[in-house]
Amino acid sequence: MIKLIRRASAEARAFLQEHDDDALESATEAGRKLKTPRPASRKRSASKLDDEPRARKHAVAAEKPGRKPRFAPVTFSEEGGVRYLHFGTEWVQGAMRLRHPWRLELEYAQQMMAWLLFLDAPARIAQLGLGSAALTKFCYRHFEQSLVEAVELNPAVVIAAHSMFALPSEDARLRVTECDAWDFVSDAANHGSLGVMQVDLYDATARGPVLDSVAFYRACRDCLSEPGMLSVNLFGDHPSFEKNLKNLRTAFAGRVIALPEVHLGNRIVLAFKGPSLAFSAEQLAQRAEHIEARYELPAFDWLLKLSESAGTADFSI
Repeated sequence: MIKLIRRASAEARAFLQEHDDDALESATEAGRKLKTPRPASRKRSASKLDDEPRARKHAVAAEKPGRKPRFAPVTFSEEGGVRYLHFGTEWVQGAMRLRHPWRLELEYAQQMMAWLLFLDAPARIAQLGLGSAALTKFCYRHFEQSLVEAVELNPAVVIAAHSMFALPSEDARLRVTECDAWDFVSDAANHGSLGVMQVDLYDATARGPVLDSVAFYRACRDCLSEPGMLSVNLFGDHPSFEKNLKNLRTAFAGRVIALPEVHLGNRIVLAFKGPSLAFSAEQLAQRAEHIEARYELPAFDWLLKLSESAGTADFSI
């Protein structure tokens, strides 16, 4: 598992022009050479996709020449058997180990699943910000009774997820909705329908979540059923963290807990809706054991970190 990568997810929302068919045509264009920079902390340069016969060698721009880009370009790199998603910068937007495309490669993505300590898989799960589709694929593979939906604004990211990161085609249990995350959570049709929502919304420069207001988090809460949980990827060492934590606490009436940092600053925050939750240390240990055996996720590590954050091995919120 890669540990020394700061990961910034993204749903490019900075440009507000209408989506057009030309963007999709450009997004599928192949054959461009790729040279994507790696984070400074990595000592070896990433391999080019020219060395991967199965890979489509291209950087997805999704724009007409001469037109102001709606989104940052979608680019790729590979190193040590891991394929990385970038948005035209060295920031890692997602990762997939080629030999194990269904696994969660990055530690932060594993922690996004920490809601499993408190809830069983619900009837409907939504991922805001598709990225490399790691969380979407994981939920789709393991939760056979759940409708799994990913919400992504950038059509090029959707294409990349299917062509480069093994996201299956849509079926009765898998849905990819191309729209703005704000529109999705504001839609009354989604209110009260989601047992779990996983939020990972950054721009390409990783300056903090694109959507981070009290109004946005309240809309997320409105989408949750009871009980329901939200998991959010934040940067603990960024000025946006305290703002987001405050807004989450306001939107969820203080029912929020933040896990310690992973990688170079990522922090996962869990928020709760519905009846009070109370678990003894023994109950949580039993759930952690089940999670590790069934999903191969480090649930006891989550439990230790949650206990450190809460100051107790029992949990009540």
